[in-house]
Amino acid sequence: MNFAFTPEQEEMRRGARRFLGACSSSEHVRAAMQSPTGFDERVWRRIANELGWPALVIPEEHGGVGLSYVELVAILEETGRTLLCAPLFSTVCLATNAILAAASPSQKNQYLGAIAAGELTAALAVSEPAGKWDSSGIHASARPLASGGFALDGTKSFVVDGHTAGLLVIAARRPGSMGDDGVSLFAVAPNTPGLSRHARVTMDATRKLSDIELRDVRIPSSALLGELGQGWKPLSHALDLAAVALAAEQVGGAQRCLDMAVAYANEREQFGRVIGSFQAIKHKCADMLVDVESARSASYYAGWAAAHSASELLVAAPLAKAYCSEAYFRCAGENIQIHGGVGFTWEHDAHLYFKRAKSSESLLGSPSYHRELVALRTGL
Repeated sequence: MNFAFTPEQEEMRRGARRFLGACSSSEHVRAAMQSPTGFDERVWRRIANELGWPALVIPEEHGGVGLSYVELVAILEETGRTLLCAPLFSTVCLATNAILAAASPSQKNQYLGAIAAGELTAALAVSEPAGKWDSSGIHASARPLASGGFALDGTKSFVVDGHTAGLLVIAARRPGSMGDDGVSLFAVAPNTPGLSRHARVTMDATRKLSDIELRDVRIPSSALLGELGQGWKPLSHALDLAAVALAAEQVGGAQRCLDMAVAYANEREQFGRVIGSFQAIKHKCADMLVDVESARSASYYAGWAAAHSASELLVAAPLAKAYCSEAYFRCAGENIQIHGGVGFTWEHDAHLYFKRAKSSESLLGSPSYHRELVALRTGL
């Protein structure tokens, strides 16, 4: 395997960095944080129309570009570096992967073309109030109706961009079923009677999470994605791919924290010399560099595994998520420490990365949960 990007992939990454430098600056991020939707509709339209990111991993036969996860990892590292506020992760890395893994060909045609064109955003609703991301955490019920279709009941929590998504992919289970058995995926319109949603107040305002209440939500049989009761296997695969994507974001954020810390250490003076000349600061920056480079290696390996549908994905995805989560959080904390008092202020961006690092550490499951997945999947 070759961890070097091709010239075309490097140019794509450079283009992403130029665009994000202009459209995801600190000022743009702070404005999006305060908005009800959590993102700028104009920026999202440009992402869809000019850059084509929503279409990146969607196959050409469904209206997409048909590129691989290697290209997506390169883009997401840049979006994590600038804390992009957009429904990109929720739509492309969560919902689209679930549709690709579970839906029938006709259902893929129904939804993926609109997603690729940027006309439809989507969200994946898996976790519930307990915050678990495995099959045992799914308690929402899908009750078959005598007249046909299903009735959904339950509560979904921590749904990324769920309050604005034009399509909700909801995981629910057959009443009385347990574990992996009985889980199904449903494509549900957010205006369906009995469904209500609202944004949560969270620590990280750069990524909006929401709660979705399901109260006797009646949906037709055509809303079922794939086979009834057989949804956990494709959903688990989609969550592995999402873990790879999130790890790439975390690498970008960790790199930005390192860059901020080194730049400040080379300009801030104490006792007549820049603080970067002190051994304690040098050691902190060196430790951050080791974290960033190790996390990048784990992320790139996971991206390669995802792109090649390799059996290694089962281990590479949770490994990358666990390591990159902790590396990002350590780098974000050290960045604040190196900045000293100014790093704790609202005006400085250091706290934005710290909050994103902490929230993404828990998103899709904690590092300990993903280490447990590695152990289970390798037979330890």
